[in-house]
Amino acid sequence: MTILKKACPVEKKAESTFSDTVLVDADVVSKGDRKRQQIRKTVAEEVPIALSYDGTTQAVLMASPDDLIDFAYGFSLTEEFISDPDEIENIDIVPLSRGIDVQIALRVDRREAFRKRRRSMAGPVGCGLCGIESIDAAMRDISEVKRTDVHFDQDEIFAAAREICGKQILNNATRAVHAAAFYEKNKGIIAIREDVGRHNALDKLCGYLFYNRKDVSSGFIVVTSRLSVEMVQKAAVSGVSTLVAVSAATAEAIRIGQKCNMTLIGRTREKDFEIYCGKEWII
Repeated sequence: MTILKKACPVEKKAESTFSDTVLVDADVVSKGDRKRQQIRKTVAEEVPIALSYDGTTQAVLMASPDDLIDFAYGFSLTEEFISDPDEIENIDIVPLSRGIDVQIALRVDRREAFRKRRRSMAGPVGCGLCGIESIDAAMRDISEVKRTDVHFDQDEIFAAAREICGKQILNNATRAVHAAAFYEKNKGIIAIREDVGRHNALDKLCGYLFYNRKDVSSGFIVVTSRLSVEMVQKAAVSGVSTLVAVSAATAEAIRIGQKCNMTLIGRTREKDFEIYCGKEWII
């Protein structure tokens, strides 16, 4: 199966000059042994990524410096700044000395939506709600996901959870990043994105699917994290009806999933998983 890793082909002035991994020296300490073993270790890089809209910085997130075009589209979609890829006129990736500025030019008629959802934040890794200025903004109303008559067999859930483990190139090298992948019915995982932040990985995946106008009703998203409020919100805004996770869900995430007519599945293991809502869509 070919995994699509290419970013969305929009114009940009410069590519990121940051690597997603770094080699460091580390000492291995074993229990009961006072001797230390020195090793060279591959660790994940995290870089301040500024997302700027029409000259104004909207968010600064610590993220992996990969797939930044996808990130721009995904963040813009899941924050509801845009509803169509064509509403972004241009994206420039501008490397700075200590980070990267992703400069996004919105179409004129979408700038008001940006102002309404505006937030200024400098958040830690994957902080999905950092800097939101009110409780109402954090707990925004999400429209119900429009579902087709596509059901998923329980074996597909197990297959997706198993397949994502082998597709995580960055995590297999560092053991320090999250992944989000899209599993298409009868095809398996067709796209995967990794990032030090779970929300960032999901935004990058959603951005890829969004820009390429993939039919998300034909599959589901599987993530290596828990199902939190922000993860469910982002999936719902992207039109994804089924979200599968390795870890469990929070209570509020389940409430949102129920309200949005979603299927939420967590604690997916080799032999079992838990369905929190939308069980009728799993056969």
